[in-house]
Amino acid sequence: MSDTHAALRRYKIIPVVRIDDVDNTVELCKTLKLGGLPVAEITLRTECAIAAIQEAAKQEDFLIGAGTVLNAHECTKALDAGARFIVSPGLDEGVVEICREREVACFPGVATASEVQKAHNLGLEVVKFFPAEPLGGTGMLKALAAPFHQMQFIPTGGIHSGNAVEYLQLPCVMAIGGSWMVKPELYKDGNFSEVLKLTQNASKSIESL
Repeated sequence: MSDTHAALRRYKIIPVVRIDDVDNTVELCKTLKLGGLPVAEITLRTECAIAAIQEAAKQEDFLIGAGTVLNAHECTKALDAGARFIVSPGLDEGVVEICREREVACFPGVATASEVQKAHNLGLEVVKFFPAEPLGGTGMLKALAAPFHQMQFIPTGGIHSGNAVEYLQLPCVMAIGGSWMVKPELYKDGNFSEVLKLTQNASKSIESL
């Protein structure tokens, strides 16, 4: 396991962030860190996402990753911007290879046993389980973990404050990804108080795990 894997295992929750205004990036990172989660996955779903990753990468003691990475080109751009881990909705061998070459943690999305097996044969130890809730949630994860006992999962998709702990209690789950504490509407006016409150609550909910 890499240092990034160890950090994510320690943090347990990865805030999945959509940045619509790059000017919000620094304050959002500071708020997450103050709330006890010094980590974020900025999704490549907006035009300013790469610029936001660059800003986040400058923050001290903050682990920034890139999400919704669809191909090798996007992967390279995200890594050049300072992303320290890469998350994809699906399994793309080109993305995996670039991350391997640059010694960066890569978490491709899987939804089936065949995809988990392919990820294992590519040498991956951790994958994203996506979309977690529509695919059957913790029940499906338990079923996949039985034959693939060496694989760890980061379930994402439909995870919220009400079911986060249920996922994290599974031995096969390294961390979870969720956006309930960082939805853009919570801080659209530059007020990050609700983000701080939700982040602190999330941190407290997993203290005993």
